[in-house]
Amino acid sequence: MLRLASILYSIISTSLAGTAVIAVLVAGYDTLVPILVAAGIGALIALPVSWLVAREIAGSSFMR
Repeated sequence: MLRLASILYSIISTSLAGTAVIAVLVAGYDTLVPILVAAGIGALIALPVSWLVAREIAGSSFMR
């Protein structure tokens, strides 16, 4: 399941980090530090999200 979670992390982290960066830019913070913090927070949030998604995929009848 770790391999599945790591593959999902590569997709989920870019999506969440990109969404966080766009949210920060829309809010008017256009300097380097808020953009990097938002990208980092998005990447950190993606860790448990990808693990939960992998667990749900592995537990479904689709993978059996």
